[in-house]
Amino acid sequence: MSLYERFEEVVVVVLTGLIGLVIVAAMVNLCFRVVLLVIFGLLDPAEHSVFQAVFGMIFTVLIALEFNHSILSVLHRQESIIQLRTVILIALLALARKFIILDASKTEPLTIIGLAAAVLALGAVHWLVRDQDRKDTQLTAENTSQPRE
Repeated sequence: MSLYERFEEVVVVVLTGLIGLVIVAAMVNLCFRVVLLVIFGLLDPAEHSVFQAVFGMIFTVLIALEFNHSILSVLHRQESIIQLRTVILIALLALARKFIILDASKTEPLTIIGLAAAVLALGAVHWLVRDQDRKDTQLTAENTSQPRE
């Protein structure tokens, strides 16, 4: 391993530890709030604000887990540092979280249109990246299966 690869590995380990701490703190906070809501009888799924708050916190934990997973794949040398598809998926998760916690009655219509446009754009980029990955995989498979002369 080169010096830079070792440095990269140390950075990944530190980032993984820090994100792990954030995930643990978010889980403790989520569990504490849900337990309090249950104890005081305030956990009513029909109440929109409670639903938004709880699922917003759940999505935050899921986003952090996905981010940590993408960093761990670097540690195992399965992927490069920047994984475009993972970044796009995390951004889509963050936008989904935003839509869940968004109070549409208090949000400007242009903001909602902007968020929707961002989702469509990220979805299109994800489709293009996935399609290109599929073509690259297919080309590699064809090249390795052809007999050499």
